[in-house]
Amino acid sequence: MSGGTEPARGMRGGWSRRRFVGAAAGTAATASVPVRAMASAPVESADAPARTPSPAPDTRRPAAPRPLFLGTYTSVEGGGAGIGLAAYDPVSGRVTGAGTLTGVSDPSYLAAHPDGRTLYAVNERQDGGVTAIRLGGEDGRHRVLGTRSTGGSGPCHLSVHPSGRWLLSANYGSGSVAVHPVDASGALGERTDLVTHTSPAPGPGQQGPHAHQFLTGPDGGHVLAVDLGTDAVYTYRLDLAHGTLTEVSRARTRPGAGPRHLTFHPGGRYAYLADEVDNTVAVCGYSPATGRLDIGEAQSTGTGEGTSYPAQFVVTADGRYAYLANRGDNSLTRYAVEAGGARLRLLDTVPVAGDFPRHVALSPSGNLLFAANQRSSTVSVFHVDRASGELRLAGEPFASPVVVCALPL
Repeated sequence: MSGGTEPARGMRGGWSRRRFVGAAAGTAATASVPVRAMASAPVESADAPARTPSPAPDTRRPAAPRPLFLGTYTSVEGGGAGIGLAAYDPVSGRVTGAGTLTGVSDPSYLAAHPDGRTLYAVNERQDGGVTAIRLGGEDGRHRVLGTRSTGGSGPCHLSVHPSGRWLLSANYGSGSVAVHPVDASGALGERTDLVTHTSPAPGPGQQGPHAHQFLTGPDGGHVLAVDLGTDAVYTYRLDLAHGTLTEVSRARTRPGAGPRHLTFHPGGRYAYLADEVDNTVAVCGYSPATGRLDIGEAQSTGTGEGTSYPAQFVVTADGRYAYLANRGDNSLTRYAVEAGGARLRLLDTVPVAGDFPRHVALSPSGNLLFAANQRSSTVSVFHVDRASGELRLAGEPFASPVVVCALPL
């Protein structure tokens, strides 16, 4: 969330603090009953009475549970004690709790290494940090590998370069982006670069830059930083040998848009930008050769008048549908993706069954969507219809203290 015109972040130190009250205990999503396979009807004689075939026994093994990691705020009233550990049924969407990984402060955003063996968390505090966690060693236990400084305040986003060699993080409070090397064990080395956004001047209602996201472009050679405070998206060339950044392009939104989150279409030539301050979205063209981003016209989030603090886009792997989390409206907007990714067509909005959906993510199979609802302290799970893109709530939301990120693996 942005400073000034947005709801306040739950933070320690010099950050304004919102009082949160944990949600009433929720229950895990109710599992769907699978349709059993039916046996073929036996051959009957001409004068034998008709019989209803008996169902054949279902010999399919139930799907193995998959891990779900939950980012939280630990320094707010009613907050968590670290990274929430849970599991989900990849068919029914049912979520069950598995405890908490303590020793990680304000882990508000999470990302996994491409090899799936290491988890990374921002430490969204005045003295910002990024923490590496080795997942499930020989003894099955997760182990904190260490924390490195981001060189800024209030980091709110991180991502891992597809090579697995570099960690990218965005410092919201200080308006800067950082790069850390990742070694063979998944641990982080000392920061290799830090860039602060000093221009253009802050947008209307902003007091300075606020880097909100740092991600890799589809080509792998360019990384993009979305800055809510300067109404800009910066493209850098990442030196893959040294982890240093060189700015090559800069795209401006309309003044006061407050860009927050960018998601690429799987085709690699288009991306979708959520503008949290003026409650709009935009289709962007992208050049993999140059890293240039061209931001299109503002479009509706489908939430009506006023701002609804749109938070994040996700796009299905086949590139046919996109979903947007709207925190103020407590809804998910469904778009049809058309013209090879060049156009978003608004279809509808769906209640999220929670309060203030901060983060959304699709399961690796794409059949489930998870929404982390900050103010209700719940995670909602939806079934995704592959053909129509329609969302259907999988059951009662799962309770987790001040959950702001849900990462299914």
